[in-house]
Amino acid sequence: MAERSLTGSAPARAGLGAIALRIALIYISARVVTTVFLIVAAELSGPSSRFGADAGLVDLVLGWDARWYWIVAETGYPSELPRTESGAVAENQWAFMPVFAYLAKLISLPFGNWAVGAFVVSIVAGYAASLVLFSLLRDKIDDTAATWAVVFFAAGPLAALFQVGYAEALFLVWLLLALRCVLRRRYAWLYLLVPLMGFTRPGVLAFALFLALFGCWRFLTRAREPLPGREIVHIVLLGILAVVVGFSWQLLAGWVTGESGAYLATELAWRRNWIPGEASFFPLEGFVSAAAFWFGTVWRLGAVTGYVVLVTLVIAIAAVLLFVPQVKRLGVELRLWSVSYLIYLLLVFFPQSSIFRLLVPLSPLWGAFAVPRSPVWRGGVLVACLVGQWWWIYNMYALGNAIWQIP
Repeated sequence: MAERSLTGSAPARAGLGAIALRIALIYISARVVTTVFLIVAAELSGPSSRFGADAGLVDLVLGWDARWYWIVAETGYPSELPRTESGAVAENQWAFMPVFAYLAKLISLPFGNWAVGAFVVSIVAGYAASLVLFSLLRDKIDDTAATWAVVFFAAGPLAALFQVGYAEALFLVWLLLALRCVLRRRYAWLYLLVPLMGFTRPGVLAFALFLALFGCWRFLTRAREPLPGREIVHIVLLGILAVVVGFSWQLLAGWVTGESGAYLATELAWRRNWIPGEASFFPLEGFVSAAAFWFGTVWRLGAVTGYVVLVTLVIAIAAVLLFVPQVKRLGVELRLWSVSYLIYLLLVFFPQSSIFRLLVPLSPLWGAFAVPRSPVWRGGVLVACLVGQWWWIYNMYALGNAIWQIP
């Protein structure tokens, strides 16, 4: 009720305008820094880099996976899967969802250049995500801490994603809006947001798990917060919708190509960049194989060491989400989302250099870094964010010539 009365009054509208301006100033400042980093990275790009010695900002915007989204926008999806010389399924467009690619194409029509559309979608989506993140966290922590969380988010190690042709920024808008709807028990919008998430980039199955865990938590705490029947219906139906959307792309790829495993085979084609030969998939296999690969084959520390590190890491992350006070301040819902997404990655992902980008949907956790009030702490986190951002841009864009330099 308080929110309804506030949003309907002139002073509140002025307050919302002030917040939007504050977030805009933070976001624009962060984008200036990122632009400088990208310009320097383009200048440092040499003959051995993926982008060559004459790289420019447009080349970086269209780099790596952005080129696949561009291909989707221009040519669509293949009805016949491409093959390597050995007969295995080659990398192709089915690994990339359509919403970002086609939205960027629509925005690019007045400019005649898909890269411009991709840049506009990403940078606007990044600002929208910053606004929603502030609103999401202000419900849990104070205004100042929520503002600092946006500072860390906008200037974070992966902030270049707000300026290149990747779908992450757009996905974050849908995700953060969806989490906000759950926090405020406004489920109707989720019937739109869940399909938007599912057809922007992979990850909606993690949201299905989140809804399942959230529903269990709501049932167990119904004495503290009443659980009306309509809310149960919404949670169940939305969970089913998220599962259906999550598997629908696989079914569509199979129907169009005539190969039931088209999508999975396409995703596994990328894994052969690290582990040559025929790749396979079953839950947890990616992380288990990667532990043996990185610690046993690459770093020569032994596969057993990799398994021990993996188990230790899982236990440590669980302890952080369960017991660290700053994380607990964010509330059960955001912690359940973090758990759900990490379980999803553990089940389906093969960890390599892209793991940093894959962790971006955990952005609500920036709130935990912003809770401590010490100026030294907050300044230190910001410096670490900027250093991490330059490290990521330098390695992925200025160099981009080693197995661990793929965003």
